[in-house]
Amino acid sequence: MTHILKISEAASLALHSMAYLASRKKNECVSLKEISKRLKASDAHLSKVLQRLAKQGLVSSTRGPKGGFTLAKDANDITLLEILETIEGQIQPSKCLFDTPICDGEQCILADLLEKISTEVHEYLKTRRLAEFKNVFKYP
Repeated sequence: MTHILKISEAASLALHSMAYLASRKKNECVSLKEISKRLKASDAHLSKVLQRLAKQGLVSSTRGPKGGFTLAKDANDITLLEILETIEGQIQPSKCLFDTPICDGEQCILADLLEKISTEVHEYLKTRRLAEFKNVFKYP
């Protein structure tokens, strides 16, 4: 099935792993295995995503048997856009489905729908803080 809003698996893993870390006690180290099991993700893929997040200063990693990942900043100081752009690069609202528009711009098949949706999604990601999603994950 095709989705209207397409977010890469890596970006989805980044968003959800950050929410998972935000749901834990402050400074609680969570292992890669625990996160990958919870997200039903490949250890290798998740490891690459977490490395990128660490490089940008969003997570901290600790090596060793009691090691793992923690948020490097307060969840109130991290936007969803910051997480997404760490993985995908800078995101700008779009007016066209094509990288190079093929029409003259006078009349588009989607009119201004794409620009409206794109702007709305960008604004949502920019204004939402990770702390808002710390209750996404429930514990038994």
